Amino acid sequence: PFTNTADVLTEATAEFAFFMMGMLARKMWQSERLVREQKWPSWHPFLPFLGDEVTSKTIAIIGTGRIGLAMIKKCSGFDMNILCYDPAYHNDEYIASTQELMDLRLARGIQKEKTYIKYVEFEEALRGADYVSIHVPLLREGETDKPTYHLINEKTLKVMKPTAYLVNSSRGPVVDEKALAEALKEKIIAGAALDVFEKEPLPPNSPLLDPEIADRCRLFHHFASGAQITRLDVDPDKGMAGRTVQGLIDVLEGNYGGDPTKMPYVVNKEAWA
Repeated sequence: PFTNTADVLTEATAEFAFFMMGMLARKMWQSERLVREQKWPSWHPFLPFLGDEVTSKTIAIIGTGRIGLAMIKKCSGFDMNILCYDPAYHNDEYIASTQELMDLRLARGIQKEKTYIKYVEFEEALRGADYVSIHVPLLREGETDKPTYHLINEKTLKVMKPTAYLVNSSRGPVVDEKALAEALKEKIIAGAALDVFEKEPLPPNSPLLDPEIADRCRLFHHFASGAQITRLDVDPDKGMAGRTVQGLIDVLEGNYGGDPTKMPYVVNKEAWA
């Protein structure tokens, strides 16, 4: 039997995606670098790295599985409008419940303006978004009628606003990195933050490492789930460590009557049916 730790990564990964989005848009890297390099002469309201707000902007959530839904929850708290696209499945109940909460926040005066969430087609999501956050699995040609390999490519990048930002915390090959680097050079989009890559570790000749786009392309080492509780907690409902151990114990000690199809962390149940 094969076991995994999927559920316990959800919140930490969505949290990291949200932080990447905010850090990128508010140009925090440029600000910190200025301070560290002692190039901060005085305060001035028109410094060249004035950033973009996240609050009340529009985000496209591409993929509404567990992590995509967790990202929706976080974005709704920042009064964002949310455009959803999923090539395989619509969680209409979750989207309707989120809209109800948005409307309640407006009615109670918690937020000032009406916000919305809805499913739309892929290009409509890209076209209307200030931020695009990717949360789809990697599916190649031949595996599905709606592959996600290079879903973000030269053509789809040109659909996005020139002021928009791309965030990817799903799978590296979902984004055509060469096309993304070129789009950043040509200022087809405003910026990108990536935690995953087509090849890992990122090779030294990657186009994403071009110094010309360094300030608009933030790169991280596939570490969105790298948080204390998520990685180390011994409770299998909270931590990867606990879930890994519990999955092994279930198999080795024959829990659930020794039937892998009943073991909650076994993912290839069909092999034992």
